[in-house]
Amino acid sequence: MDLRDRHGVTQAVFDPRDSRCAWDIAQSVRPEYVVRITGVVEARPTEMVNPKLSTGEIEVRGETIEILNKSRTPPFPLDDDAAERVSEDLRFTYRYLDLRRPLMARRLTQRHAIAQAARSYLDHAGFLEIETPILTKSTPEGARDYLVPSRVNPGRFYALPQAPQQYKQLLMIAGMDRYFQLARCFRDEDLRADRQPEFTQIDIEMSFVEPDDILALTDGLIAVMMRAVGHTPPSLPLPRMTYAEAMSRYGSDKPDLRFGMPITDLSDVFRESRFQVFAEAVRNGGVVKALNARGLAGISLKMAEDWTALAKTSGLAGLAHIRVQDDGSWKSPIVKFFSEGEKSALTERLGIRPGDLILFAADRPEVVHPALGRLRLIAAEQARAAEGQPFAFTWVTEFPLLERDEEGRLSSMHHPFTAPLPEDLPLLESDPLRVRARAYDIVLNGVELGGGSIRIHDAELQRRIFRVLGISNGDMESRFGHLIRALEYGAPPHGGIALGFDRLVMLLVGAESIRDVIAFPKTQKAVDLMMGAPDRVDARQLREVHLNVAVESSQESVR
Repeated sequence: MDLRDRHGVTQAVFDPRDSRCAWDIAQSVRPEYVVRITGVVEARPTEMVNPKLSTGEIEVRGETIEILNKSRTPPFPLDDDAAERVSEDLRFTYRYLDLRRPLMARRLTQRHAIAQAARSYLDHAGFLEIETPILTKSTPEGARDYLVPSRVNPGRFYALPQAPQQYKQLLMIAGMDRYFQLARCFRDEDLRADRQPEFTQIDIEMSFVEPDDILALTDGLIAVMMRAVGHTPPSLPLPRMTYAEAMSRYGSDKPDLRFGMPITDLSDVFRESRFQVFAEAVRNGGVVKALNARGLAGISLKMAEDWTALAKTSGLAGLAHIRVQDDGSWKSPIVKFFSEGEKSALTERLGIRPGDLILFAADRPEVVHPALGRLRLIAAEQARAAEGQPFAFTWVTEFPLLERDEEGRLSSMHHPFTAPLPEDLPLLESDPLRVRARAYDIVLNGVELGGGSIRIHDAELQRRIFRVLGISNGDMESRFGHLIRALEYGAPPHGGIALGFDRLVMLLVGAESIRDVIAFPKTQKAVDLMMGAPDRVDARQLREVHLNVAVESSQESVR
């Protein structure tokens, strides 16, 4: 029989000629029974060696066996290949069985190794691991809070922390100098493959630092976490680019650098072009940019139409393209308008070769960049350009401090405690969208792993930022008065970063979703199918926390 624990599988052998009593019991054992066996570890016969198992060269010659607990037949097979074909809802309902699978046991072991590597690295760098409260105050700035009613303070609520942001700043004011925490965070937001209502982040804050200090520390942290699960880390320091460069060259603030296909500026080439669509775009203050989708000249007409439709939904009037034929000729209705000089410039800047597909966009930069950025990712997927490529990290720096929300109001791109670049401060009231932040994100294979910033440590500048965001003095006091008062008591310059730990583990172990690296995850509807949560509570519990439920919903609709 095969014995399995979290370390793997070992074969035990019982021989009726050696142990009659043990043989009788062994015959009654069924899959997933819990047993205790004593015996002798021996080499397997040569013809029985299994090179696919780490224990494939040995076996346990059983002498006694005791059944400690029986098991019902599992609702799905517990071998990896078969279980992957089972619905996720069924596996989550019996998650304790799903975790018995070798793949899941291995992933949780790898998660532990990555966490321990992070703790050890930060400990050696002089950081203190300090826990911050889970029951805290609602200061809504981004996602919705999870609220907890207070029994002893009727009508008042705690909030579960979306991040320990304010607490870690307060620790710097308290003189703790270097703090970290594997922090549990909670956000009531729509879910997807890399998002859960509760998640873990590696939370870091340091005093008397510049962005370079934090980036260098994080580079080293990434390297030790990669080594912990057998990966060779990339050369350090990790590459860096500004937000403006990322948007201009890749159409995204989280560029996937596993492949090329940069977005190329051709505005100067077409400024005086006979092709008026391009020339007018440049004259009106816009740009003309192109993307070389290598090897995709043969895409179907249907796919080309789909890509054009995507460009239009992204705000473009249309999508011009050139198919470069096998003989090197260009096939497109717009080519007849191009001069020989324009063709030569295109060939040189885009590195055009037979089989390439050139995609053009002409409009304002804020429309062109994200549109071509989306097409770049789709083209790379079609060409399988990222397959087999190593991990590709980059830092993105100097984000805009502010942006417009869906209602046209100014909001923080990261959070309102982010410090602006000193040279941009004069623009804060007059042209706030041009103000750059001392903020930075780290990106892996097109996925944002985390971000951080240098924080505002001056109380008056913090008030100024709040006023630009339209926060009244009354709201400023009720929501952030504790932080502003603390900043008035000798706050040191400080900054930090938070890395999405679940997302990082997912990428390092090759999982498809963060649910595959969390022991007990929620579904995409934020439901724990195993525990049956969320659930109703009885009337007495509601009375104790001074609540009435106005809207009832069935358990089926919740699920």
